[in-house]
Amino acid sequence: METAQPAGGPTVLRRLLGAQLRRLRERQGITREEAGYAIRASGSKMSRLELGRVGFKERDVADLLTLYGVTDDTDRDTLLGLAQDANSPGWWHRYGDVLPGWFETYVGLEEAAALVRTYEVQFIPGLLQTEEYARAVISLGNSASPPEEIEQRVSLRTTRQKLLTRGDAPRLWAVVDEAALRRPIGGRDVMRGQIQRLIEATKLPGVILQVLPFRVGGHTAEAGAFTILRFPESDLPDVVYVEQLTSALYLDRRDDVDAYMEAMERLCVVSAPPDNTAEILSRILQET
Repeated sequence: METAQPAGGPTVLRRLLGAQLRRLRERQGITREEAGYAIRASGSKMSRLELGRVGFKERDVADLLTLYGVTDDTDRDTLLGLAQDANSPGWWHRYGDVLPGWFETYVGLEEAAALVRTYEVQFIPGLLQTEEYARAVISLGNSASPPEEIEQRVSLRTTRQKLLTRGDAPRLWAVVDEAALRRPIGGRDVMRGQIQRLIEATKLPGVILQVLPFRVGGHTAEAGAFTILRFPESDLPDVVYVEQLTSALYLDRRDDVDAYMEAMERLCVVSAPPDNTAEILSRILQET
């Protein structure tokens, strides 16, 4: 048994381990309730474990492997090692004071993704924001927070952006509504710097950037912004991330993902072609 070690911290490792344990359970014809009983838990907790939504105790993993008939020492050590790694904090742990739990999951998934596809209607995608623009956006949403907390949040966002320059950087395919490009967040100078940053981003080999112009009118994503994350591990399904004001939705059911993927594909079709993006941005820059 070979298990990949994705670079995404505990979130993705939990999902990968959960997927493998689910496959072992189903191969033996064991129900979630029966598996839960073996580790002194309920069937609903087994569901959360298999989806990677809660942490694993190594003792529980060992008991499940015994129940599932996994007796080979190498196979057991591989999965138990994965459980141990899944309990290790990611780099973002140091931002725990300002990082809500519902967003911590996203940061881990983003770190491990091979492809990030995102549609933004109000703001520039976080991975492409300048520090000044990020500070303006974060200040709007956290007006009561002290300056040092704002700076921590800005640092978290700029640190996330480093993944685009890694050797194994994910591909980023972003569709940005024209409204986000023309909304003067932070004032004229901040927006000019941000648009210039986007022009530079169009030259990056792993970035595809499209603009959804006003002339399109109505479209399939009128409900708002969303992101689709795809991973290199075949055991991990695509995940749709939909952020709300104080929480977020993580969707990985096939029907949900397919619906969002169809909406994304239609957005890409009606948006201006990627080859035109730099020209469009340059025109907006002159008008800003």
